[in-house]
Amino acid sequence: MRFLLLGVFAAAAFGLDAQPKSYDCLRARSVVEIDGRLDDAAWAAARWTDYFVDLEGDGKPRPRFRTRVKMLWDDEYFYIAADIEEPHVWATLTRHDSVIFRDNDFEVFIDPNGDSLEYYEFEINALNTGWDLFLDKPYKHGGKARNEWEIPGLRTAVHIRGTLNNHRDRDKGWSVEIAFPWKVLGEFAHKAAPPNPGDEWRVNFSRVEWRHEIIEGGYRKLPNVREDNWVWSPQGVIDMHVPDKWGRVRFVHAQR
Repeated sequence: MRFLLLGVFAAAAFGLDAQPKSYDCLRARSVVEIDGRLDDAAWAAARWTDYFVDLEGDGKPRPRFRTRVKMLWDDEYFYIAADIEEPHVWATLTRHDSVIFRDNDFEVFIDPNGDSLEYYEFEINALNTGWDLFLDKPYKHGGKARNEWEIPGLRTAVHIRGTLNNHRDRDKGWSVEIAFPWKVLGEFAHKAAPPNPGDEWRVNFSRVEWRHEIIEGGYRKLPNVREDNWVWSPQGVIDMHVPDKWGRVRFVHAQR
């Protein structure tokens, strides 16, 4: 939503012509325990994505902190695991459907049939507070977010490697596990959900990171400094809502 305010402009030098990332998403061979810790046997079989890059692509500076993702699936859920390096883990928002990117956050975008229409967005912060919304089309084409859209049966968990909201120490980061129910993702999918082996969905991930200062015993965002936006599959423009630049996730039974 915030990218509508920033505007959209061509940035070929920053990766507009780059090919979207791709990922073979394995079927989970054992139970995925949604506890925020990425130590289940099921996750050991899944490979990591490339580390995130700047939203605009390789022409921009490398992100200050590393972020990467794993994916799995079974008959009930599409699983996402994110590993987020962060020396100071902090968050403030506790109300569901708050504008989560006002905190540092992790975001998921899903377009099941790849037509750049009817897609899902989910954002989560280190307090495990979520924001789920649905868009009929990108903002630049007149799309409007349906903030009342919900994901019944969604399962999420966060694990802090350090101490949350404690400026006196240095943290290692935080990890996120999300289980999206196929029953809900199938609502506007216009294709099989759960997918058939070999099906491909368009998916992307974003991380919002605010520069901060420590003042009066806590964290405060630096005034007049825009947030960093780091992504898996770069968009080439300052706009996360370009679904044809999202990654291609192929659902498979075995490693290719």
